[in-house]
Amino acid sequence: MAALAFVIDDDDRQRELYAGVLKNNALKVKTFASADEAWKELNASFPDVIICDIRMPGTDGISFLTRARDSGNSTPFILVTAYPEVRDAVRALKLGAVDYLEKPIDLDELAAAVSDVLRIPTLGDIDDTIPLELLKDMIIDSNTMKNIVRDAFKVAASDVSVLLTGPSGAGKEVVANFIHRASKRKNKPMVALNCAAIPQNILASEMFGHRKGAFTGAIEHRKGIFREADGGTLFLDEIGDMPLELQPTLLRAIETGMVSPVGSDSEIKVDIRLIAATNRDLEKAVERGEFREDLFYRLNVISFHLPPLKKRREDIMPLAKFFLAKKNLAERRFSGSAAELLVNHDWPGNARELANAVERAAILSNTDIILPEHLPAAVRRHTPLEKTPDFSAQAKTMRQAEIDAIKSALETTGGNRTKAAEILGISRRALIYKIKDYDLS
Repeated sequence: MAALAFVIDDDDRQRELYAGVLKNNALKVKTFASADEAWKELNASFPDVIICDIRMPGTDGISFLTRARDSGNSTPFILVTAYPEVRDAVRALKLGAVDYLEKPIDLDELAAAVSDVLRIPTLGDIDDTIPLELLKDMIIDSNTMKNIVRDAFKVAASDVSVLLTGPSGAGKEVVANFIHRASKRKNKPMVALNCAAIPQNILASEMFGHRKGAFTGAIEHRKGIFREADGGTLFLDEIGDMPLELQPTLLRAIETGMVSPVGSDSEIKVDIRLIAATNRDLEKAVERGEFREDLFYRLNVISFHLPPLKKRREDIMPLAKFFLAKKNLAERRFSGSAAELLVNHDWPGNARELANAVERAAILSNTDIILPEHLPAAVRRHTPLEKTPDFSAQAKTMRQAEIDAIKSALETTGGNRTKAAEILGISRRALIYKIKDYDLS
């Protein structure tokens, strides 16, 4: 179901302009000429985001936000004004507004602001045939991840087996969950098992179940994950660590759709869609005799390789912000130098290492700004490669240095102001002010 946005503005033209942008980004939109009209619908429609003008006849935007918060409504607000005042901005942000935009609004900035709130990509970033709610909480800013998601969405409609490869922490389980959510099995369970985390002597029982008394400690019947996932999706993580002697049983279960619990002579029919993942090179494992060739080909009907973060650095800062938001610290931001360290670190532990680094930095920072000293020593050590010093830069004025930094950030992000602001360690609104002030538009 598409996200719902309320647009509140007494100016008919502005209201329809905003609504058009949001509809083009696959959102449902309800428009209102006044805050009082919107209030009547607020608790009945449950919008996902509200875009509201501040100065309107009757109830103004700040008062509407205050009333909503006092009533316990936590819908994200983006406030809009043609008369920017620091006092209004401070009040709005203290009340919990997530953004404060100045008229005339850059419509790309409005789309980006809403995208930030809903944590979904804007239309065209992925594929307009993919329902945006499927992409919620997925970080897919790099072209590599966008291509994977596009193809994974096409594959999701079928029941073919999927093999996900890539290093630990690269997002294989995220993609597996996306495939399940996008499939016809989405209303049935997705059951996951890490093959490397289960002792070899009980792995067969975990997978296929067992009968009571089948072995010492089997004090009751167990269904096993194949039967638990019946009708849904079975996700076997670290399949490359599956014991060689158990692989023929797994292959037969996949091919026949029949499982036999440990200690039983009977077989039980199951209907599952299999997704497997590994951080090992299975083709080399086959060559070494550590993995069955027939099982490999049965798993590898469709495969996706998720590269490490160092190969898709565009995802690093969006992921860092996402991890802050998960800890209810979305108001924190990274200084420019801290963001540069994050983007240039190689992250051998990938997203898991990044999540730990972000959580540590958030705990150590005493303000809303995360500085380099708050980051782990390993991240601070892995600075970009030494470059020949540009002593002429020392003679630049502060103004020119800031202009150059803004230009560089905009060039790096292809003109995306939201991402440029993240690199610079300032708010998107502050960046827009500076672009206008320096006449860089």
